[in-house]
Amino acid sequence: MAAGGLSRSERKAAERVRRLREEQQRDRLRQVSLILRKAAVERSAEEVRLLAESGDLVTELQGRSRRREGLKRRQEEVSAARGGRGTYSGAFTWLAFFLDMQAASIPDYRGPNGVWTLLQKGRSISAADLSEAEPTLTHMSITRLHEQKLVQHVVSQNCDGLHLRSGLPRTAISELHGNMYIEVCTSCVPNREYIRVFDVTERTALHRHQTGRTCHKCGAQLRDTIVHFGERGTLGQPLNWEAATEAASRADTILCLGSSLKVLKKYPRLWCMTKPPSRRPKLYIVNLQWTPKDDWAALKLHGKCDDVMRLLMAELGLEIPAYSRWQDPIFSLATPLRADEEGSHSRKSLCRSREEAPPGDRGVPLSSAPILGGWFGRGCTKRTKRKKVT
Repeated sequence: MAAGGLSRSERKAAERVRRLREEQQRDRLRQVSLILRKAAVERSAEEVRLLAESGDLVTELQGRSRRREGLKRRQEEVSAARGGRGTYSGAFTWLAFFLDMQAASIPDYRGPNGVWTLLQKGRSISAADLSEAEPTLTHMSITRLHEQKLVQHVVSQNCDGLHLRSGLPRTAISELHGNMYIEVCTSCVPNREYIRVFDVTERTALHRHQTGRTCHKCGAQLRDTIVHFGERGTLGQPLNWEAATEAASRADTILCLGSSLKVLKKYPRLWCMTKPPSRRPKLYIVNLQWTPKDDWAALKLHGKCDDVMRLLMAELGLEIPAYSRWQDPIFSLATPLRADEEGSHSRKSLCRSREEAPPGDRGVPLSSAPILGGWFGRGCTKRTKRKKVT
């Protein structure tokens, strides 16, 4: 016998006991598994008693079953996505959540090279001229999917107005944080909107929304539509919360493109949290980073939105329309400035490209293009105090 240890015979006996217990555990696991496969009304009193005494095993087996079903469902969805064009049809009501700024040459906030990320590292950021941004391949793909009645509604956290400029109808967009090209008169009922071809937020900031222009009908001060951090959006348009929640309640599928979802996760109405999990829309996420909804997703793709949408549109056999600034809807929707308002801003105006014009329209005068613009950078210094001008 080794000092301070068990003898050889005692070690053998302990090993036999351990193996016997493991065999008994496996037998019970098999018994419980067979019982769980039966309907509750078909179980005998002895089987019900055994389940009650094996609570830990029941929990473990039910967890395994849920994981197997989830894996099987995901495999079926991936196979369906690869299978054929017939798997995507008007039977699906898609709600798209969109925040893909980098593809439009707009710096994001939380990405590896995002504005807040760089500021936290003590690095400087360059000014962004959002008037130079244009709808991306993903914007134009979503517009085509809406035309085909595959995407019913788009919820955007962006203020850049690119969904409007891609050709989506106003009723199909909810710009939850506003639109940099829209100012409104809240004195008129209903609110009167003025769409401009320049960034209207030059003089606005947190809790200070007047743009310096007045309503053409009632003369009241106009305000921007931006919802800054720490504010609650109250405007009907372009926020369009009512349509967003209605679309979410009817959606079969939610497609999240490029959004970190760190803000959107706080809006339970968009996730149908009042419904039981089995009746909530299936969630698909495309993002290069982790999101707080990853565990809820039927499928998470770590990729760039444009790359994924290009593959999706090819699989559907749908052509992606090219963006043309000459046909940009904002020019037909915009309200021109009055003569006394011409000097009311110094932001760069959007202008059409003569090269893109149809042959018969190349003699039309182009709008002018003065200086820079953007509410964007103001979000980086929202807590800094403004210096008083003496």
